[in-house]
Amino acid sequence: MSSELTATDEQPGPCPVIRTIEQIGSEWRLVVLHELQNGERRFNELKRATDASARTLSRVLDDLQEQGFVTRRLEEDAPVASYYRLTEKGESLCPVFDAIESWGEEWLADTGA
Repeated sequence: MSSELTATDEQPGPCPVIRTIEQIGSEWRLVVLHELQNGERRFNELKRATDASARTLSRVLDDLQEQGFVTRRLEEDAPVASYYRLTEKGESLCPVFDAIESWGEEWLADTGA
């Protein structure tokens, strides 16, 4: 019996790392998720903090909400405002961001060369 895969055999799917990057890997998604680690933020606060256009930020927040990383709360008192915060799923990424930051500090530091 051969251990080679045939055309009818199922190919394994992408590994968990690739699937994760597909979920959070766009530059804007990462920026927004990282910014929300500091707690709930108004749409306009996120817009200023990320320098994203309103259209881009709105699209990214909708995507992140659809994927279960953020929740939206609408404050209807004047002035009307949308607030966003990480869900439990989104908060579970905080240690990942910490590890990436530590790696970057160690391996991407300016060596003066």
